[in-house]
Order: sequence, then C-alpha cells, then structure tokens
Amino acid sequence: MSKKGMMVVLSAPSGCGKDTVFKELTKIRDDVCESISATTRNPRDGEINGVNYYFKTDDEFKSMIKNNGLLEYAQYNGCYYGTPVSGVEDSVNQGKICFLIIEVQGAKHIMEKCPDAVSIFLMPPSIECLKDRLLKRNTDSEEMILNRIKIAEEEIKSSSSYNYIVVNNDLQKAVDDINKILSDELSKRNS
Repeated sequence: MSKKGMMVVLSAPSGCGKDTVFKELTKIRDDVCESISATTRNPRDGEINGVNYYFKTDDEFKSMIKNNGLLEYAQYNGCYYGTPVSGVEDSVNQGKICFLIIEVQGAKHIMEKCPDAVSIFLMPPSIECLKDRLLKRNTDSEEMILNRIKIAEEEIKSSSSYNYIVVNNDLQKAVDDINKILSDELSKRNS
C-alpha cells in the first residue's frame, strides 16, 4: 500500500518567517511541496504559469468557483486569488506533504472544509521582536509597519484555532519542531 500524504496549512503574521521556514524544510525533507495558487492578476516579470501561479481570466476563475474547484479564494486589489483543489489532492495522493502557506482568513476556510488538514501557526517570539524584524527588512514605511503590527495582533488571536503553535525565535528550532510535527502526523495517518 502506498503512503498517503497530507495537507498542511501554515499561517503566520507578516515578518514571522513562514517562507524561510518552508524553504528550510524542503532542504531536509523530499516529501514536502507547496500548493500553487491561481490568480487573475497579470504575471510579473519572470513568473511562469503553473510554477509561480496558475494565471486565469476572470471567467476561468469564476468557473473554478462555481464548480467547487477551489479550497478557498479571496479577492484582493481587484484580483482573485485561490487554492485549486486538484493540485493539492494530486500531491497528497502521491504521498507528498502539501503546504498551503496562507493568511488566517483563507486558513479558516480550509480548516472548516478539510478538518483532516494539519494546521500550524508560526508565532513571533513577541510583538516587539516582530516590529524589529519588519524594521530590519527596510521595505515598508513606519506607517505600513504599524499597520502590519495591528494586523499581526489580530491574527495571533486566531492562533488557538490551529492544531499546533510554533514560536519562531530560533529558525533551526522552529524547523525542527515543524519537522517533528510532520513526522508524528504522518506516522499516525499511515499506521
């Protein structure tokens, strides 16, 4: 019998390192992949259809919504973004651990629709630490950073609805903690 994979929802406030943690996981596990989102926005320079996103027209996207082809979707800045069901199902059926790295609202929809998904909330060590990280990035104005902090405080309130909370105070420890969660969850499912 072939091993079945699983879906993992990973959320964190902006600046908590979810993409870095995921990248580190891919270095130590060959069964990890990331779901590819669909969007109606135009591709940016260097982006490839089916690699970075599935680029769709408004009509194609609305058809996916109508035919239950999306696990979740949202509209930002006049464009649709969503998680296609087929890519996630294919990955899980191939024994992969398919990560959906998404914000809290999308995660909530997926956790309701797919109660067997493993949900992990990556927590900053403190709000002050998060503010320092965002300032060091040097990519946003002070006003934008304060807004991100306000959003982060709201997102952190949702963390109790996740299966696991991992504090990202030390990158290697956070990666090790998530790796252990993945191994434990897989052994439960495949025993």
